[in-house]
Amino acid sequence: MRIVVLAGGIGGARFLLGVRAWAENHHQVTAIVNTGDDLVIHGLRICPDLDSVMYTLGGGADPERGWGRRDESWVVKEELARYGAEPTWFGLGDRDIATHLIRTRMLAAGYPLSAVTEALCQRWKPGIRLLPMTDDRVETHVVTGGQAMHFQEWWVRHRASLPAERFVFVGADQAKPAAGVLDAIAEADLILIAPSNPVVSIGPILAISGIAEAVRGGNAPVIGFSPIIGDAPVRGMADRCLAALDVKVSAEGVGQMYGARSAGGLLDGWLVDSVDAETEVPGVTVLARPLWMTDEAETARMVADAVALAGLAS
Repeated sequence: MRIVVLAGGIGGARFLLGVRAWAENHHQVTAIVNTGDDLVIHGLRICPDLDSVMYTLGGGADPERGWGRRDESWVVKEELARYGAEPTWFGLGDRDIATHLIRTRMLAAGYPLSAVTEALCQRWKPGIRLLPMTDDRVETHVVTGGQAMHFQEWWVRHRASLPAERFVFVGADQAKPAAGVLDAIAEADLILIAPSNPVVSIGPILAISGIAEAVRGGNAPVIGFSPIIGDAPVRGMADRCLAALDVKVSAEGVGQMYGARSAGGLLDGWLVDSVDAETEVPGVTVLARPLWMTDEAETARMVADAVALAGLAS
């Protein structure tokens, strides 16, 4: 079976651990990962979501922070601070910098981000194929107080304390899907939408021309996982993002935002937590079961239920 997962953020990385565990060596998994969070810091190209997925699946992520490298040190960050180099609100660890140096050098040599990601994964061996959503430059910006700022500044520097009025995926209207993305979707037997932030993790992926159309128009069933349990996000600030879109912070609200594929949306099936068992999304089959990703084995069981919901044999 060929499985494609749309994912981003720490939640997406942890979800992919479960997908990989369920797939073992019997199924092919491709993750199409959000790059709208990407930015350039101190001349280095940073890809937070790609790196979170790569480090997590490769066993190198910091288990307590959930992002960055395990056993990290911060000498370069401290030296930059002594120079007064801005921005001071975004810290790069010494081990992490090595990844960004290699990526930036390869990009400058003319390699597309998809090829760079493949090269980086030769070290980390994530066990699944990682594809950026696009090889082109796309940035998620937040409009707040009538002014726009990069998503990372809004989230890391301001801790999402500034009310978001809207989100803009700068460059998405001209970007093309990265090499391999549309082929992976076309060849998929099953497409999963991870319980990632629907606005700033999944939203940028779907904003790239051709991706949403390919998911919607393909033959593979599309099953999504709610990032909301009860009235709160599993992690992160999806509630503040959904509020900017006037979407109800609930499994039902997000499910209706994605919509039924039969009505021009994306979903054939929607997994919600047991506490949200009354959820209804017109035209979508809803399955209630525990959605807390307490460990890799439980997340794998979530995936198994999604496969069953899609009517596919494991």
